[in-house]
Amino acid sequence: MRRLTDQERTEALATLAEWTHEPDRDAIVRTFQFPDFVTAFAFMTAVALEAEKADHHPEWSNVYGRVSIMLTTHDADGLSERDINLAREVSALAARFE
Repeated sequence: MRRLTDQERTEALATLAEWTHEPDRDAIVRTFQFPDFVTAFAFMTAVALEAEKADHHPEWSNVYGRVSIMLTTHDADGLSERDINLAREVSALAARFE
């Protein structure tokens, strides 16, 4: 897996609403807010199933209705196309839980 170039990262982030770059980890992050814990947990379950299919797993945390997700590719030592693809899937899933 290849790490994205600066230009590739910039272009990819332009297509990912609400995701931001975390330069210290060369990762992308986003926080999702849901009305309650059950909805947040259902979202996390859906993300977990997609992540498992992609064999690419997020770093995340959950507090009540808030879910924070960080994506980076450890094998590439930074952001890769796998992160961008999973971020798109995660964003699409979140829209189903709003």
